[in-house]
Amino acid sequence: MNATPGKAAVPAKISYVVTFPEAQAHYADIEMTVSGLNQPVLDLKMPVWTPGSYLIREFAKNVESLTATANGKAIAAPKLNKNTWHINTAGITSVTVKYKVYAFELSVRTSFIDVSHAFLSTTGLFLWPKGMLDQPSTITIKPYKNWNKVSTSLEKVGGDAFTLTSPNYDILYDSPIEVGTQDVFGFDVNGVKYEVAMYGGGNYDKERLKVDMAKIITAEAAVFGENPNKHYTFIVHNKLRNGGGLEHLSSTVLGASRNNYNTENGYKGFLSLVAHEHFHLWNVKRLRPIVLGPFDYETENYTTNLWIAEGFTAYYQNLMLRHAGISDTEGFLADMAGDINIVENQPGAKVQPLAEASFDAWIKAYRPNENSINTGISYYDKGAMVGMLLDLEIINSTGGKQSLNDVMKYMYVTYYKGKKRGYTDAEFKAAFEKFAGKNLDDFYAKYINGLAPFDYNKYLGYAGYKLTDELANSTEPTLGVVINNGPKKMVTTVLRGTAAWIQGINVGDEIVSIDGTPVTDATIIMNGKKIGDQINVTVTRDGQAMIIPITLLRNPTQKNKIEELPNATPQQLTVRKKWLNL
Repeated sequence: MNATPGKAAVPAKISYVVTFPEAQAHYADIEMTVSGLNQPVLDLKMPVWTPGSYLIREFAKNVESLTATANGKAIAAPKLNKNTWHINTAGITSVTVKYKVYAFELSVRTSFIDVSHAFLSTTGLFLWPKGMLDQPSTITIKPYKNWNKVSTSLEKVGGDAFTLTSPNYDILYDSPIEVGTQDVFGFDVNGVKYEVAMYGGGNYDKERLKVDMAKIITAEAAVFGENPNKHYTFIVHNKLRNGGGLEHLSSTVLGASRNNYNTENGYKGFLSLVAHEHFHLWNVKRLRPIVLGPFDYETENYTTNLWIAEGFTAYYQNLMLRHAGISDTEGFLADMAGDINIVENQPGAKVQPLAEASFDAWIKAYRPNENSINTGISYYDKGAMVGMLLDLEIINSTGGKQSLNDVMKYMYVTYYKGKKRGYTDAEFKAAFEKFAGKNLDDFYAKYINGLAPFDYNKYLGYAGYKLTDELANSTEPTLGVVINNGPKKMVTTVLRGTAAWIQGINVGDEIVSIDGTPVTDATIIMNGKKIGDQINVTVTRDGQAMIIPITLLRNPTQKNKIEELPNATPQQLTVRKKWLNL
């Protein structure tokens, strides 16, 4: 039987060797060998995005000087398109391809190399042979100078930390690699081995982190009834200022600020990030929307359910800190009120439905511009609010016997473990309804697919709480702009519906004066002004002075807090106890 073009008739052997002869210039040299070939052509492809970060990043843009050899001779490897190299392999059983990758973007989703370390985000480094995504591969790392450690969730070959193996490309592309002199420590949680790899130094306390991270891990595993990993790796990049995280099947990459561990807010912020990314090992890496795996690495993978995958995870990052005993009740409620403020103070929440925010992540979420606050809402923030509301609905409907945890476990067991596939939107909705004991068509119409304002007090009331806006009676006016408070007072944002929006102040305008008085401090430009005042704002736009008449409007900013209702009923106290793990 003849082999079909682009697909191996028998399993090929695939290996990579990664070296760093120009680490100082941020390059990795990669040698890829594909042997055991029995096919007329071999197409090599580079992913265009990395799972968990929903943006086409065009990783092939960083590939240089690709050459191919077979039987000791150079062979042609022309590009067919932006991320595909084509090799004629008729009569050839083994091909070696060499290429360089530029890596100078230290984020949780992109590779970075300098003389201090290499962070290898595998989707942007390793080509895959078309038709062989299910094939195993071996990666040999030859470290630069004094680098002596490798941290990754990939399995070692023969106990050699610098020789790794992956059973297929979905695992390889889901397993970042840290190489260098990172500080490594570990701990066990119910038989699962955890490794923490700290790059960049910092004022962290290892022993304290071991205890608190273990508490979070234990609380999260209790939601799903198991921890499916044998080992798990935290790769932490400590910089002067850093943040963010990206989840993987058996690891995560976190960004942290190296000097913030010894402050209450800094330490809690780091643990919140740990809770978020670790929760993802269940929610989205295993319990996932049906389109998110097997992945198409060459184009967008659209889903309307990132409000579950990311939004619920954002909700649980706070809830798990409470259930683990790291946050007290007041701290948790303050965190939730803060999340409410984010949603309610974003004009785009009234423009973009939650399901649409998920679907449009590929073109909006990772490409914000000066008007994004007015046109969209984060499926993280608003999704967390939906998670809270549904949690309270289920707890109340079941008299405190069940919660959102039971929905998450049911979906994990039913779809990931049982059906061994992802879920559809309708299937998750049916699970919510199963545990809430009611039809949720109206809830979905209002809060998921529509733009209705959240009825926070209905749901918080189930637990004997209410939401109070401390600025509800404020008579403070606002221009409706965000101004850079540097030497030049430049407008960076104009908020929808405000005086500046209505009367034509633009992003990029320099605010020069108000009623002839020079503006020297952006924080005090409304001092002495009242709602309805008529003012003349002098701006410089494209080098020309303009006077813009403005009628000041009320500042719509909310500052919410969650307070106890007086005389909570036994039912409300039951809901509260279940919700807050009291």
